[in-house]
Amino acid sequence: MIRSFYSNNFKTFLTESEAEILGTIATHNEFDLNDLQKNTWLYEIKYLKNILQVHDSNSKIIFEYTIPRIGKRIDNVLIINNIIFLLEFKVGENSYNNRDIDQVLDYALDLKNFHKESNDKLIVPILVCTSAVSKYNGIYSYEDKIIKPLLCNTQNLQEIIFKILELYKEKDFNYTDWENSQYMPTPTIIEAAQALYSNHNVSDISRSDAGAYNLSITTQKINQIIDHSKANNKKSICFITGVPGAGKTLAGINIANERHKFEENEHAVFLSGNFPLVDVLQEALARDEKLRNKTSKAEALRKVQSFIQIIHHYRDAYVDNDDVPTEKVAIFDEAQRAWTKDQIANFMARKKGVLNFEYSEPEFLISTMDRHKDWAVIVCLIGGGQEINTGEAGLIEWFDSLKRSFSHWDVYISNVISDNEYTRGHKVEELVQGLNVHIEKDLHLATSIRSFRSENVSDFVKQILDNNPTKANEILLNLNQYPIMLTRNLDTAKKWVKSKSRGSERYGLLASSGALRLKPVGIFVKNELSAPNYFLDDKDSVRSSYYLEDCATEFDVQGLELDWSIVAWDADFRYNGTEWTYNRFNGSNWNKVNNENNKLYLKNAYRVLLTRARQGMIIYVPQGDTEDKTRPPEFYDRTYAYLKQIGIEEI
Repeated sequence: MIRSFYSNNFKTFLTESEAEILGTIATHNEFDLNDLQKNTWLYEIKYLKNILQVHDSNSKIIFEYTIPRIGKRIDNVLIINNIIFLLEFKVGENSYNNRDIDQVLDYALDLKNFHKESNDKLIVPILVCTSAVSKYNGIYSYEDKIIKPLLCNTQNLQEIIFKILELYKEKDFNYTDWENSQYMPTPTIIEAAQALYSNHNVSDISRSDAGAYNLSITTQKINQIIDHSKANNKKSICFITGVPGAGKTLAGINIANERHKFEENEHAVFLSGNFPLVDVLQEALARDEKLRNKTSKAEALRKVQSFIQIIHHYRDAYVDNDDVPTEKVAIFDEAQRAWTKDQIANFMARKKGVLNFEYSEPEFLISTMDRHKDWAVIVCLIGGGQEINTGEAGLIEWFDSLKRSFSHWDVYISNVISDNEYTRGHKVEELVQGLNVHIEKDLHLATSIRSFRSENVSDFVKQILDNNPTKANEILLNLNQYPIMLTRNLDTAKKWVKSKSRGSERYGLLASSGALRLKPVGIFVKNELSAPNYFLDDKDSVRSSYYLEDCATEFDVQGLELDWSIVAWDADFRYNGTEWTYNRFNGSNWNKVNNENNKLYLKNAYRVLLTRARQGMIIYVPQGDTEDKTRPPEFYDRTYAYLKQIGIEEI
């Protein structure tokens, strides 16, 4: 990837003509050079030539520096006296908009978090609104050496740069090394889907350091299996497993994108039963497509919907017919949530009028791809401990379906699929007995990339839920860069996430779907939530997560993420002093949950909620109310004491 459109030292920049510099910039521009963009670059060139003449000639100037994770470019980077200035120009703008301030701060945060050479550097984000009035700028540095965004016009930018250079003296570094630094991004699933859909390579947007699995390895392995199946007329099913936040969905979208080869009659589709995830991704990609290609929203949505679909719509298209799917490669996201035979038969009878449906959902989905006469590949993305709803069959039913009806398929699994979260206590040898199994270690994503500040959060959550406080405490002591806090006051929790968030970092309120007695404290889990609005709208939208009015449940957030979260903990999953107890609120009373599957779903609901935040979370446990029999303090106090015992800091 081209890192910038133009890069040079000040001496060369000042001696080159405006036409030469513009020509270099335009050469690297992949879009049509319209007059507005041309005039903007000419304005920046002329203006910067004027104000930079007084600085060291070896200082560096860069135009359009790439931020791969979010597919953006910084207008200008200046490196002077070992200080990095980021300039975002708004030519002709007469006011400083919050969205523009967030934009330049986002650039600084992205470099600080993911650009290796920026980790210890002073970064100064500056918004330049050329026609705005001069504004007083207090100089404030965050703990990570990012200066709070400075607001300038053409009259005072030079003055602000000099002021920063007076205040800060930084150690020497190689400017060229900085410019070409290794970039180790951890995009959100929304950012990743947008980047892949606009033809970025997964290596551009995924981490490649030794501490995290490179998603391209798994993609390469799946591509090898697809090519082998295609060349040898084989039908193959692959199971990609991984810890929460390891990038299973990202891997699936990447595979679907790479194998979407219409010219080779090799269609691929990404299918998910997670309605909120599909709604959010379809809406995000459609919004992005509309902006990039200047198309209508309806046209953009139609295009996106051929690439990402609700699995139930795909399934229903092949009921009561022998039609052969267009797709030769089908990726099933969260395949552990596919329905059991009883669940889907009940649904088909009630909703579709189809009586005596004889398949489980895994068996029927495999049968649709088995209709191909030559080759086909299914990729199942499996999350351990992620079943959260009644009738979700888990991994076991996929193997049982293969043994009953599709033993001629090749089966590819990872070497860690024997973990209890996947097998529910069964021996994997028994589950795959009689099948043509191939073990591929690269089909497991072992490291969470959601929490880029710490890759041990999912293990920490597992120990909490498994009632291992000592082990949880050991892990917590090493989560230095991932703050986890505890409070009994909801307003305190809201203030905390707001204080932690910078730029457009997203925060939100989460609670389990069974947390019905949070209603008295203003958290109503039965409120209908629009996931696209919650996860995509800006801070000025009351339907966005930022307002902290709407609460998302495990069903709304599974597969998605926030930067900072408030997890509200109700009495449905409560600690009694020695172990977790499982409860359901019905009518006016709490009742014990005795069914083992329902216990598992409740435990997994909290697993989902506690692994949604990328940068940190605060857990809110209410005080309870002595006057309310449904919320006595003892329902909450022991849970709070357990979390404090683990070592979670109280505020």
